[in-house]
Amino acid sequence: MKYPFKETEKKWQTIWEEKGVYKTDLSETEKKHYCLVMFIYPSAAKMHIGHWYNYGPTDSYSRFKKLRGFNVFEPMGYDAFGLPAENYAIKTGVHPKDSTLKNINDIREMVKHMGGMYDWSAELMTCVPEYYKWNQYLFLKLYERGLAYRKNAPVNWCPSCHTVLAREQVLNDGSCERCGTTVVQKALTQWFFKITDYADELLDGLNKIDWPEKTKLMQQNWIGRSHGTEVDFTIEGLDEKITVFTTRPDTLFGVTYVVLAPEKELVQKITKPEYKEAVNKYIDSIKSLSEVDRTSTVKEKTGVPTGAYAINPVNGEKVPIWIADYVLATYGTGYVMAVPGHDERDFEFAKKFNLPIRKVILQDGTNETDELTEAFTETGTMINSGKYNGLNSDIGIEEISKDLETQSLGKRTTNYRLRDWLISRQRYWGTPIPIIHCEKCGEVPVPEDQLPVVLPYDVNFKPDGGSPLAAKSDFINVKCPKCGNNAKRDPDTMDTFVDSSWYYLRYLNPNYSEGMFDSALANKWAPVDTYVGGAEHAVMHLLYARFVHKFLRDIGLVNSDEPFQKLIHQGTITSQGAKMSKSKGNVVDPNSFINEYGADVFRMYMMFMGPYELGGDWSDKGIVGVDRFVQRSYAIFETHKDIARLNPSKDKYIISELNETEKNIYRKVNSTLEKVQTEIDNFHFNTAVAALMELLNELKNLAECKADVKTYILERFAVMIAPLAPHLGEECWNLLGKETSLFEKPIWFNVDPDALTKDNTTIVVQINGKVRSKIDMAVDLPQDEVRAKVFTDEKVKSYTDGKTIVKEIYVQNKIYTIVIK
Repeated sequence: MKYPFKETEKKWQTIWEEKGVYKTDLSETEKKHYCLVMFIYPSAAKMHIGHWYNYGPTDSYSRFKKLRGFNVFEPMGYDAFGLPAENYAIKTGVHPKDSTLKNINDIREMVKHMGGMYDWSAELMTCVPEYYKWNQYLFLKLYERGLAYRKNAPVNWCPSCHTVLAREQVLNDGSCERCGTTVVQKALTQWFFKITDYADELLDGLNKIDWPEKTKLMQQNWIGRSHGTEVDFTIEGLDEKITVFTTRPDTLFGVTYVVLAPEKELVQKITKPEYKEAVNKYIDSIKSLSEVDRTSTVKEKTGVPTGAYAINPVNGEKVPIWIADYVLATYGTGYVMAVPGHDERDFEFAKKFNLPIRKVILQDGTNETDELTEAFTETGTMINSGKYNGLNSDIGIEEISKDLETQSLGKRTTNYRLRDWLISRQRYWGTPIPIIHCEKCGEVPVPEDQLPVVLPYDVNFKPDGGSPLAAKSDFINVKCPKCGNNAKRDPDTMDTFVDSSWYYLRYLNPNYSEGMFDSALANKWAPVDTYVGGAEHAVMHLLYARFVHKFLRDIGLVNSDEPFQKLIHQGTITSQGAKMSKSKGNVVDPNSFINEYGADVFRMYMMFMGPYELGGDWSDKGIVGVDRFVQRSYAIFETHKDIARLNPSKDKYIISELNETEKNIYRKVNSTLEKVQTEIDNFHFNTAVAALMELLNELKNLAECKADVKTYILERFAVMIAPLAPHLGEECWNLLGKETSLFEKPIWFNVDPDALTKDNTTIVVQINGKVRSKIDMAVDLPQDEVRAKVFTDEKVKSYTDGKTIVKEIYVQNKIYTIVIK
């Protein structure tokens, strides 16, 4: 009989739901395991294959942990605010709330159809006031501590999405991550979270978590901690100074010009009248350039002089001040000392604009008079550097830094590439910012007892470059909570990464009304034990969540340092060797295959395609092979109905009492059990499935086994397949005569270590260092018996007869070494 997947899947999904099999008792924490997939964005009504690849294998891992005796918490939720729903609404006229809630309902049914082991009592969505009230609470707590602030700053602006983007949301080519439009720079007053206050802890904490090294390295580079020296240059004729940061103060004598970010206010103060026109023209010309464009190492260098001069503090030399787009106002101090002899970018700039290039660090093996054909950026011997001449440049760094501090001309400091998190968005579908602007009182936080500030439904959200909420008069116009005068709400909404920065804590009690989340449960269940999601979130969601978690710890809401202890990234499923897209006509529709083969076959084939972290290429033929495996597996159990009830097995068998077929299968079952549990535990699903396929092939001789031994074998096969194909596993277990669901009363069998040892072994015989024979014999024979067999071997005799035996060494069960002369 063919496996009736439709009836079987419906049957077990109903049983699981009726019996509340997946409801987690959060009071039991002795063997707790919190397993979480990054929650889904409900921008479409269908789960595509990428969702399946994220959710299906991780659910198999959770099921495996449950069978192993862990109290597994696996919740489901929806990252429901954001641009895609709003853009869809603009395009179709369907309100984002309506489309989002409909999509959530559709996705929920699909996830249940997949057979996911989700605790539906913990379901949450971020677009409801019961959730986003606590985003606003978080904002206010950050504001109270000076970690939420507002300032005018150059920001990344997407002309298509009509909103600001955080630096992390701009792709390497300078385009918007959402729509692909080229991002431009725009000066706006925006809200920021001061993530930079946690820079050191965010770096140091990476040593405490089990994350992919590549992801940790990306965060390290993004935070970009560098130790160096701040140096003060005065400006000729003005009571102003320029403070630069450098990691190479040993090159200060090589400074031949200084560069300012064009946006710095100081530029207009210092520019000489005859240079004003060129400077302003240049500033206008770069306004459309993104930060990525400006800092590109391959872009042609541009800049103009201001006519002003700075005074080098180490030698009193006047050097010209330029502006150039490669210096950013938001990075470091916005001022750069240029040492073209020892910095590649400065060298190119100096060559283009015919500025002096001075050698102050001598490369070993070269002469001081040799002309530089490129910047020398390594360490060497200091030259043309006054009293520091002859010093190794590493020592020079310390000596010059010390002298600058003594003379109050500079100080040693630490600099970071990380910038504060820009959270303002000029869009509708997000959390309203809980601030009121009063002409008399300034910024006034909304009192906590007035939260949530509810997002109104009836809003014209078509973008015009401003915030849609600004035009909603009955929302925007309010009384000041402090003085009672007329005031206005902040019209912006929060970056949706705020929503996802703490959601894992809310899952523990999504209906909790006394605070952001239930701290008592969070202290027992956080951090998340296993977190699964895309590597593209390395410097966005994963960094923001770490920052927010540490802040919540600091205000006493959690007792742990990190949100996610172990992190797994899934790979990408391709089709015909390319990324799936409608234009290429290579999109795989999960529903068509599920309807033909069932959810278990679809899930198992995705896991079988390749290593989980790498993904694989979809093949219609490949899924047929997995279906064949499922059909053969089901057939074996179908022909052995009630065998476990009628012929109970022992927990363990004495191998010597089994016949040869039983021995072989008994050993194979136990070696497979060891293999499967190791591989699933490490997210190596493909090799786990392959091991079960090998075992199934071994069962071709099952008929030669006694009935109780068959029970032993089939019980373990059913349990091993259950996490990978849960409906099939349950049905096979049931066919054996088991009355309760595997996941209702979880079981995982122990490996019999005796079954992992071999009856025979091959002894390699070496004579004078060369292999001369290989002899099969029983394991663990006494050495005198091994010796007797070795010296009666014809090959060995041909080399040893008539020779003197000088030495014999025996490595048990492996090598017998003979030295002759």
